[in-house]
Amino acid sequence: MASLMNRIMAFGRSPEGRRLVAQGKRMASDPRTRNKVKQLFDRLRKRPPH
Repeated sequence: MASLMNRIMAFGRSPEGRRLVAQGKRMASDPRTRNKVKQLFDRLRKRPPH
């Protein structure tokens, strides 16, 4: 499990990882995106268990 975390951390430090983190932060700060995510989680919570 430690090697998986090391790989994730290394990706986060790479140029592509930093770009994706920045993109995620921009998307998370957008009110429309936050509303879409909230609606998705609300729908998932209302689903009956299988």
